[in-house]
Amino acid sequence: MSATKRTEGAGTEPVPPLPGVLDVHAHYVTPALRAALEAAGHGRPDGMPAIPDWSPEEALALMDRTGVAAALLSVSSPGVHFGDDAAARALARRVNEEGAALVAAHPGRFGLLASLPLPDLAGAREEARYALDALGADGIALQTQYGGRHIGDAAFEPLLGDLSARGAVVVLHPTSPACFEAVADGFPRPMLEFPFETARAVAGLVLGGALDRHPGIRFVVPHAGGALPVLADRIAAFALASGNDVDVYGHLRRLYYDLAGFPLPRQLPALLTLTDEEHVLYGSDFPFTPGWVVEGMAATLARGVGFARGDGVFRRFAGA
Repeated sequence: MSATKRTEGAGTEPVPPLPGVLDVHAHYVTPALRAALEAAGHGRPDGMPAIPDWSPEEALALMDRTGVAAALLSVSSPGVHFGDDAAARALARRVNEEGAALVAAHPGRFGLLASLPLPDLAGAREEARYALDALGADGIALQTQYGGRHIGDAAFEPLLGDLSARGAVVVLHPTSPACFEAVADGFPRPMLEFPFETARAVAGLVLGGALDRHPGIRFVVPHAGGALPVLADRIAAFALASGNDVDVYGHLRRLYYDLAGFPLPRQLPALLTLTDEEHVLYGSDFPFTPGWVVEGMAATLARGVGFARGDGVFRRFAGA
């Protein structure tokens, strides 16, 4: 769809800027998750000022103001694993069941992208089965790396095989690189490290052959591809020079990308040299992106920018 322009007239209600779209990059923060983050020393996750406040009522009000039909809820970085496998399994189960309860309480307005307790592979495979089968999750949220290994690493191959066999949707989310203390220069990691982490993870999936081995997964890449739009030619050139005959451009064209963050005025035009509008989906990044920023970006995106509604990927919402 092409985003609809806001139109207002005398005696009429304002038309939301993005009527009927799905928000594929929206987060939730339950009290249990907040407590676990704070207890693990993540009160300023990835160097951000604080864990943002979130409530379903506030999220729904923002969705109504922007016209979003439904939001796919996920846990943001740093996820649910803070060093202990058993605790991570318990927290993943807790937040996934809380997310499923939010979906049940607000039919048609929320979907769930389940969290997994990686790098605990056995726990992650079991939680993926539970979330998809018992909870009816709409997909899986995976971070770009776990324990210093990007998601295309051979360590995660069994999980990717499971998800491909099920035709699952996987929405990627960047996290702080393992060496962030050496490279972030004290800045919040979402500023620079997240876009490069996204590029590293996707390049690994492409060049390592994971996308060829697991064609059943529909991947959604965050933040308009991060640094990928400006690095794609370098990735393709180095692949060719090293004798890797993978179809870099073909894979990048077939991936889906969300528009969370600040895709305009520069990033989205670059992304559309790699793929088409049908592979570009809306994302708000609320509440880590404040509501007033989300509203401003939604209004900007509505000015003639084309992107898909999202129900072709999240088919439960088709026709909603």
